[in-house]
Formats: sequence, structure tokens, C-alpha cells
Amino acid sequence: MHHFKEATNVVPGGLLFRLQASLNWVRRADEHRHSTELEAYATSMQLMDAYMSATASVSSRHRAMKDFPSTLAVDAASCALRGGDASRAVELLEQGRTIIWTQMTRLRTPLDSLQTRSDHAAALMKRFRDLSSLLDRPPASHADATQIVDVEAADTRYRRLVEDWNGVVEEIRKVEGFSRFLLPPMFADLQEAARDGSIIILIASESSCDAIIIPHKQSPTSIRLPTNLKKLQTLVIKFKRTSTPALAKALMELWDDVVRPVVDILGGFARRHSRIWWCPTSVFNFLPLHAAGEYRKHGQFLSQLYISSYTPSLTALINARRHDRSLSVSFAAIGQDHPPGVSFTLECVEPELDLVRSLLPPPPTVSFTKITSVDATRLRALRALQDNTWLHFSCHGTQNYDDPFNSAFLMRDQPLSLLDITQTDLSRHEFAFLSACDTAAGDTSTPDEVIHLAAALQFTGVKSVVGTLWKVTDATMQRLVEEFYKNFCKDGKMNSKRAARALHQAVQSLASDKDMPLEQRILFVHIGI
Repeated sequence: MHHFKEATNVVPGGLLFRLQASLNWVRRADEHRHSTELEAYATSMQLMDAYMSATASVSSRHRAMKDFPSTLAVDAASCALRGGDASRAVELLEQGRTIIWTQMTRLRTPLDSLQTRSDHAAALMKRFRDLSSLLDRPPASHADATQIVDVEAADTRYRRLVEDWNGVVEEIRKVEGFSRFLLPPMFADLQEAARDGSIIILIASESSCDAIIIPHKQSPTSIRLPTNLKKLQTLVIKFKRTSTPALAKALMELWDDVVRPVVDILGGFARRHSRIWWCPTSVFNFLPLHAAGEYRKHGQFLSQLYISSYTPSLTALINARRHDRSLSVSFAAIGQDHPPGVSFTLECVEPELDLVRSLLPPPPTVSFTKITSVDATRLRALRALQDNTWLHFSCHGTQNYDDPFNSAFLMRDQPLSLLDITQTDLSRHEFAFLSACDTAAGDTSTPDEVIHLAAALQFTGVKSVVGTLWKVTDATMQRLVEEFYKNFCKDGKMNSKRAARALHQAVQSLASDKDMPLEQRILFVHIGI
């Protein structure tokens, strides 16, 4: 193992050579359960992060990630759990998952407190911001006729910028109080994510399936789940069948194998009817955990016990709570009933947006803007996204499984893509309701990057997001929207932290309607604070 470890430090070999050496080290250490296995995993994830950061565009990073093991982070966490170290497992998951989002966030890190330290610190801050701005710009697309030498020159310039940026980061770490600037967070920092309720991380690897319960002040607790990766993969397929008996059976299996073992322990940390956050990894990303239960008379359901939200990572949840709540409410309702290429009109769009307006508090509490029909173009929607901190989308949503950064809301002229959203500063945004299909569906090729429209809004700054796991009917959406906003705004005040409870109450009202198909009652999810 010594030779593998040494190879990871051969700097002249380049990042790709070192990354491949570290992955070979992981494989051999895992085969022999060698004492360096955990170190090999940590080294691999550090080199993966460095290699990806030297790749110019988010789409090319995503394509590059497909060339490497998608289970690296969950396998590392399983390794840490075998050694009895749940805190280290959490740290490794946070370091090795959502790499693309983490790198984007780094380039937008606020550094106001550094400016007051000294003239040198202020100069470092300016240099960091300037380089981050250059790196955060989308790279120019190369026409087919562009000479290879020009493309290589552009890539070389980008790598030099990365090297300069890394140098400035090292200098910032020398400033007192900034020694861990942009380093992977420690468990003590990550535990702050559980400030408003316990977090449950679910880990699915070949070696075991586990849950880690993270309370705010106590040590984390790990639970070995009575299932395995193959059974979970089969369960995901079962959820593609929409008939109520098959779906109910799958939800009972999810309860027995995953959720009930967690609930049995969770009672020691979380009081009944309080909020909890699920942070799923790997195949768990594609299971409706919030809807698990015993679908029979007098059966027990998770929704009777707790109010479930999701978070793609602990850091995303911490960041969402970072900014103070805005006192003014600028609310944009964006609807598109007939985008190009779609054969039918969404008849519910106009009535839905009018309904939302009628349920919101009147001016001056809320400043309301409605953009629909021919006005709802990509640029107009993007401008509304930038200018308003509360959002409601009613339109077609598409999840692009080949290139998830081209997932989109369909507007009148062109799609408003996930990539468009990532390039927008939403750091002061409070809330978004996504009344569209498949907005929280995710990408199966890189599940731990959590690339879908709802996650994009949260990672780019929106505190609280309501999304959908699959296709939703007009009738379901109309009823859900009405019940949601009635609960959300019932006292004439707007607070994004109420969204999870308002959605929970709205879904409960749908659950009492036995004429509504089960798959329509369970497809809504809340992400964020």
C-alpha cells in the first residue's frame, strides 16, 4: 500500500495520474481491509475535488464524474462506520458528495469579515473575489471550426487561474481566524445543520446500508438497516408502478426496511410532530421517504409522527439559514401554459396564479408580479428570478437525464435551464414553489451530485423550496396550491420557515380524499429550512 500512497504524491504526474493512483489504493485497501483504507478514501476525494475544480464548465465536470466511481463517498462513509466513527462518516460524505455544487459555492463565498483585518487581508479579499468572478463565468463555447490549439490555450489559461486562486486561498488561511477557510468542514461545524431538528443521513453501499441520526447537541447515532443495496435498487423500480396497491406495498416495504428502524431510535432525540430532515445518499435519493408507512387500517405512518423535509447536504442547509430574513416580500408568479414543442395547453396556469394572488397578503405586505403567456419568455423569467425573492412557477418542467444541467422550466421562446439558474445570485431569496413535473427527480448516473431544479434553487441560495418527484395532474396541483397557501399565509404574514409545515398540512388534507390516486398524494417534497 505504501507504493500506492507514494504515487498519489507524485505532483509532476498530474492530477489525473494521482487521482487514478488513489483509486487503485482504495480498491486494494478495500480488498484486504488494510489499515490505510480510510486514508485512501480521504485522499481520493481530495484529489477528485482538485481534479474537478480544474475543469472549466459544470457540464464538463458532470461528464467527467461519470468516468469515476459514483459510490466513492458512500463507500468511504461505510468504511468509517465499520470502524465505529459516525462523525468521520458524516465528514467524508460532506466532502465527497455534491462536489459540483460545493465548487460553485466556494466561488461565491462572502468575505466581508476579512476586509477589516488589515490592508493585506483586504487585498487578499479583493484578489479572491476577482479570481472567483473570472472562474465563475461560463466558458466560451468552441465552434467546430475552432483550432485545437485555441481550445488548449483556453484550457491552459483556466488552469492557471485555478492555480492563482488556490494560491490566494492558501494566503487567506494564514490570516488569524481563517485557518480552515474552504477546507472540508469538521463534524462540530456540520452538526449546526441540526439546529432546528434532527437530521437523518441514509447511506447505501455494497457493504452495508446505514442511517446516521444527527441531533443538535448529542453525539451522532448510527443504525444498521435491515436491507441491502440490491433490495433498495429493486424498491426504486417498484415505485415506477403507479397502481395504488403496488405503490402501497412498496411504501410499506420502505417503512419496514428503512424508516421504522430510524423512527424507533429517533424518539430519543425528536419530539412527536416536530421537524426532521432527510439527507439521502446514493439510491436513497429516489425513494419517497416522507410517505413511508403501514398502508392498512390503523397503520402507522411517518407523516403522523414527524414533519419531513429534505436537504441535499448539511452545508446547503447551514448556508440557507445564514442570511437574515428579508422584511419586504417581492413575489413573482411565473406561468407558461403553451411553450413551443408541447402539443397541449396547461389550462390550469392562469387560474392557479390568480388563486395564489388571492391567498397572499395584500400590499404593502406583499408586492406581487405576474408574468404569463407571451410575456413569460426565458429572459423575462430570468429577470423576475433576479428581482424577486419569493417565487411561484407554474409551467412544464423537464428533467434531462443525459445532461441534468439542461433540465428546465419551459418558457414561451426558450427553456429556462438549470444552468441559467446556477449563474444567478439567489443568496437573498426566501422561497420557491415549483408547480411543475419532475422538479426534484434527480439524475441516476451521479445521484450524489443531486442535480435537479429544486436542488439548484436551494444550492444557489433559496432558503425553502417545494418541488415534485414525478408527474402531477392539474386537479391535484390546484387543490394542493390552495391548501398550501391557505396554511402558509393564514395570519397575513410571510415566513419561509413555515413552508414545510404548510406543505405537510396540505398533503394531509389530500390524503383524506380516497378518490385521489395515492401516487398523486405523495409526490410533493419540501427542501430547505
